[in-house]
Amino acid sequence: MNQILFLCAFLLVAPLCLLSQETAEEDTSKTDTLAFVARTDTLIIPVEAEEAYNTGTQAFSKKKYQTALQQFNKAIEIESRFLKAWFNRAAVKSELKDYNGAIADYTHVIENDTVNKPDNSYFLRGQARYAMGKKEEAAKDYTLAIETNGKNAKYWYNRGGIKFEKEDYEGAKSDFGKAIMIDSEYAYAYNDRGSAKRLLGDIDGAISDYNQAVLSNPKLAFAYNNLGSAKKKKGDFKGAVQEYSSAIRFKSNYYIAYNNRGSAKFELGDYDEAIKDFTKAIELNSKYAYAYNNRGTAKYKLKQYKESITDYNKAIQLNPKYGFAYMNRGTSKEMTRDQNGACKDWEKAASLGAKNARTFTDSSCEK
Repeated sequence: MNQILFLCAFLLVAPLCLLSQETAEEDTSKTDTLAFVARTDTLIIPVEAEEAYNTGTQAFSKKKYQTALQQFNKAIEIESRFLKAWFNRAAVKSELKDYNGAIADYTHVIENDTVNKPDNSYFLRGQARYAMGKKEEAAKDYTLAIETNGKNAKYWYNRGGIKFEKEDYEGAKSDFGKAIMIDSEYAYAYNDRGSAKRLLGDIDGAISDYNQAVLSNPKLAFAYNNLGSAKKKKGDFKGAVQEYSSAIRFKSNYYIAYNNRGSAKFELGDYDEAIKDFTKAIELNSKYAYAYNNRGTAKYKLKQYKESITDYNKAIQLNPKYGFAYMNRGTSKEMTRDQNGACKDWEKAASLGAKNARTFTDSSCEK
């Protein structure tokens, strides 16, 4: 019996299940870290403390973090009210992944600086908390930063990122929008607002934002990838191939984009070219189970049933809970007259929640 092949739409996309993958990448550019806090009006810093501070700053710029830490410690020991040294020591501790230490130092600056607004210290303390996985606390710090200074796009962007992770897509869209209002060239914010819109079902709005992201930063590979996935969602497979190709042009080792371009070519019926893209994705990441599954599906379409089973085997080896790979392997086994093996695979797929697998067992397997 011939089974229907299913192209299942996920965030990530699968068929007989093909899987495309979208990326919402974090803006990793740095906010000001060193020397942000100005000297207070009344405090005179001893020369020795200034010298240690300057040495620490130079060491930081050369990524000699242990030396920088020692020098900032020395400056603080000489003058405990030297808040620039506290602030910069916090930055060093973050680089050394001593996030608790960084949080303590930023808190000290927040509580003791009577001259400067504490928004940057709130923000960077939030970054340290985020790095520790304390996302609720990080969000509170980003909010404090916004309440202190609502004109910094990064504060809104980072809070939007946490809302996105919590699946509060409306809230994320709003925060990303605020970031864009402040900085109309903020490519990361356009990309991530596009992803929020896509998850809210506004595919046209997502495409608009992804387009703006690549206009703002023409080399932003993951934005082209996301634009391709949005176009694929609209059924514009040729347009999707073009966008995935742009992603690959700017990031030659972008295995996700190769996988996704392969899935778009699959939809166009170009199975040989799809196999080439899935193979390239595997060459770039040999543990990428989705590409093995997808290559197996393209081989199935070319009636290479035994070869497709080999690819499904590998996908399952890499991810034993990959329900669609079991379902697809079952379909290939049926075509090799291994009905018992097919039914076992479909049963396993159904137990793992693969859509339509139960229909296969009910229609093709003995009770």
